Amino acid sequence: MGDRLRFLPAGENAFLVELPDLALTLTLLDGLRAAKLTGIADIIPGARTLMVRFDPLVVDRTNLAAAISRIDLSNPAVRTGTAFEIPVVYEGEDLGDVAKILGCSIEEVVGRHTAATYTVAFTGFAPGFVYMTCDDPTLDVPRRTSPRVRVPAGSVALGGKFCGVYPSESPGGWQLLGRTPEKVWDPARAKAALLAPGDRVRFREIAKGAAAFPRAEIARVAAPSAAGLLVTRADRPALYQDLGRLGHGDQGVGISGALDAASFVQANRCVGNPPDAAALEITFGGFALKADRSITLAVTGAPAPLAVSSAEGQRNWAPFARPFELKAGDELALEAPSRGLRSYLALRGGFKVEEVLGSASTHTLARVGPAPVMQGDILVPADAAAAAPDPAPPHLVRMPKPGETVTLDVVLGPRTDWFAPESVATLFAQDWKVTPDSNRIGLRLAGAKALQKCTDAELPSEATMVGSIQVPHNGQPVLFLADHPLTGGYPVIGVVARHHLDLAGQIPGGAKVRFNPVSAFAPFVKR
Repeated sequence: MGDRLRFLPAGENAFLVELPDLALTLTLLDGLRAAKLTGIADIIPGARTLMVRFDPLVVDRTNLAAAISRIDLSNPAVRTGTAFEIPVVYEGEDLGDVAKILGCSIEEVVGRHTAATYTVAFTGFAPGFVYMTCDDPTLDVPRRTSPRVRVPAGSVALGGKFCGVYPSESPGGWQLLGRTPEKVWDPARAKAALLAPGDRVRFREIAKGAAAFPRAEIARVAAPSAAGLLVTRADRPALYQDLGRLGHGDQGVGISGALDAASFVQANRCVGNPPDAAALEITFGGFALKADRSITLAVTGAPAPLAVSSAEGQRNWAPFARPFELKAGDELALEAPSRGLRSYLALRGGFKVEEVLGSASTHTLARVGPAPVMQGDILVPADAAAAAPDPAPPHLVRMPKPGETVTLDVVLGPRTDWFAPESVATLFAQDWKVTPDSNRIGLRLAGAKALQKCTDAELPSEATMVGSIQVPHNGQPVLFLADHPLTGGYPVIGVVARHHLDLAGQIPGGAKVRFNPVSAFAPFVKR
């Protein structure tokens, strides 16, 4: 059955396996999970694809593809689940557009949506988000031309032939029909995700005001009673980060982690911590804390000036990218960096922070991990064992600043062939400005000439990698960073090379990006 598989490059350590339909995709998913092939780090299903992320130090791409092509697909996957009824207030912003697309009234759209039965096919995009197929084949609408920056939690939406419920506020390009008070993702429950593959769903209309809508936020807890470091200033929330959480893609949970992993590791080495100890990621300075004891800190990444004020009113400057001491009563202030965007603050012995799914990283899109750090919070030292601080000054990378042009290497694929050759050339020929809407989810880019697809087809939802350059209908790319959605329905023209991902995480708004191709687009079929 190997002749049914098309392999598409998706960066240096992943590829998409493309199949003819959803049924065979789920069959291959089950087969891969049963086979337990060496070197596979994660498998993320889509509508007609599987994203296979692998460790290139353990397995060769070609050999892994050959092993996957030998998996038997003759016994289709059969899945059964639970029946659910989900209440909906039908007041979505796109109801009128959906009615026009389907050639009917808004009332008929609601009637058809509530009459249909949906089946959960796979999870993705964000924790708790499921892609549901429908027994009414006419409920098929294209995604929005330009995705929204914010879609409210609980939004019920259509995208292509799928229906989904947004578990948290996030960007999204699906057509919004309404909202539900049902929480489809709740980490406080024994089973955080309400729906699982195989479950069946019917939607029921309810009146506006019949129930409160969910607020899917990262839960904030009361400041601990333990002594610690008082946050006296936080112009923007700081985030606990580590090197991310691996292996949870099948639950819709992305890796997240520090956007500039090299600077993050440098901060921990400066104070003698393990390289993956949780540290604070601080965006564009504007952060201060006061010590209640003698502590050793280090700050790396974006070079923020580090002012230290003593209890007696003396003011000095702490060294950047080197360990330094604060005494009880001292206050450290990180001012805005002249270059770069994100600074990393490490505490010798680490911070006491609760892990979620084995990681202390905060995933801003998925709303998974510790709450953002705000003014008035107490940071509690973990007092973990630490080695001697690294005596050698680290090699400092020159960070970009607004107005500069940053070159990023790109591996073409997986959907380069969805674009006309002239658009592929445009991707590399012009500068792309980083817009103010950029964040940990991705860099939103604007170019003088938009990219044009060479097909009018809608891409079935499929997994994406960090570094993916996704192109929505408006032709202005989004460069996905660590908190990107796991799946999406816009084609990815290329993926930024791994050696430039840290640099991408430090590009500030107003800077420009120039893409440089380092490989040709080379899909292949295994027989």
